[in-house]
Amino acid sequence: MVATDFTEISYWLGTRAYAPGPALEGDVDVDVAVVGGGFTGLTSSYFLTQADPGLRVAVLESEVVGFGASGRNAGFSMTKIGMMHSLTAMRFGKTRALEAHEYADRAVDLVHELVDKLGLDCDYEHPGFLWVATSEGYRKRLLKEIALVHRLGITGIHLIDGAELRARVDSPLYVGGAWWEPNCGLLNPAKLAWAWRDVVTAAGVQVYERTPVSQVERTGGRSVLTTPRGRVTARKVVFATNAWSHLFPQFVAKQVPVWTYIVLTEPLTPAQLDSIGWRGREGVEDFRDLVHYYRLTADNRLLIGGRDVGLGDGRGMGFDSDETVFAALRSDVRAMFPGLRDVGFSHAWGGPVSATLDLFPALGYAGGKDAVYAFGCVGHGVSTTHLHGQVVRDLVLERDSELTETFFVNRRLVPFPPGPLGLRTVQGIAGFMRWEDRRLDVLP
Repeated sequence: MVATDFTEISYWLGTRAYAPGPALEGDVDVDVAVVGGGFTGLTSSYFLTQADPGLRVAVLESEVVGFGASGRNAGFSMTKIGMMHSLTAMRFGKTRALEAHEYADRAVDLVHELVDKLGLDCDYEHPGFLWVATSEGYRKRLLKEIALVHRLGITGIHLIDGAELRARVDSPLYVGGAWWEPNCGLLNPAKLAWAWRDVVTAAGVQVYERTPVSQVERTGGRSVLTTPRGRVTARKVVFATNAWSHLFPQFVAKQVPVWTYIVLTEPLTPAQLDSIGWRGREGVEDFRDLVHYYRLTADNRLLIGGRDVGLGDGRGMGFDSDETVFAALRSDVRAMFPGLRDVGFSHAWGGPVSATLDLFPALGYAGGKDAVYAFGCVGHGVSTTHLHGQVVRDLVLERDSELTETFFVNRRLVPFPPGPLGLRTVQGIAGFMRWEDRRLDVLP
């Protein structure tokens, strides 16, 4: 296969030198084969080897570690799971909405703990999270959401007034106050993925990069994974493939890839930073259906993503660029922060996230207990994938735990309709979100 210049895929993937590991050559026999070298696959392999150092574990990545969403996202380690708490409560009930938040909160703590404990070099900071409204309609939605989380008994989330919000981050588009949540980290996701590669290889995990898996067959009580230049025979398989999961037949109706897009400015000057404030460096999202998410990088670039999504054609994965969305995001930066009207932009990229029909994660056994899957992070997976790694560990080892009892583990998924109808379903959901944002938003 022709090697992809991964450093051009996202800003993050070019922020430090990285030497990909070897591709698989020949045949190997392992206890657990993990398909996918992102956060889910790497942390699953880590927790498995911690639980049983004698396990032979191999990770198979089609490109390089962190090539997928793990190396392209905005780097928010946050408690957001699925979409909003109100939607989780509507879909699963209020008790489970609280359970979901507690799971996500635990995941943020886990990432923070692991970064410190293992010395994971990823530009980690813990500045907290602001959820802001940019119109009166979104302000009403924010207030209802805050009231709900407090009724659910969720702590650690506060409503701050407009003066405090603008003392933190100053934009003329903000309406009213904001959701303030101290438990949110920001990091360089590609550096985190590469740091995990070093940790798991040191623990004895075999990591094969540029080794796509074209087929997985079960025969004689073992799984055989076919790659271009070799095969892996394993007792158990972990599908840590997220947005690429539909390329395997058993998951074709379970999730779809949805593309999100990001632009990045040049490093901001002191004067430009002063025009915004943002001395606390919080991560920020707005209350649109198709949210904007934005933050400062370690070298004080402004990263902003979202606004719209790409849906692909239902077959291929080559939809990482959308010049219309990139241009709109650049325009949005100038509308949100007039002091940045002359700012230059250095990077633009996109990538797919995994979306189930109800926009909530799913993990479990794929048929028998010989195969485990995890997908459906919907763009909020930096922290949850790390806790998913512990769930995967327990599922692979076939041990019951409080994690395997989580309601979205081994849940029944509503499938996407087959063929073109499935794509039209996704287009309909995205179309509704665009319509509602046009109705409520102040941005063109």
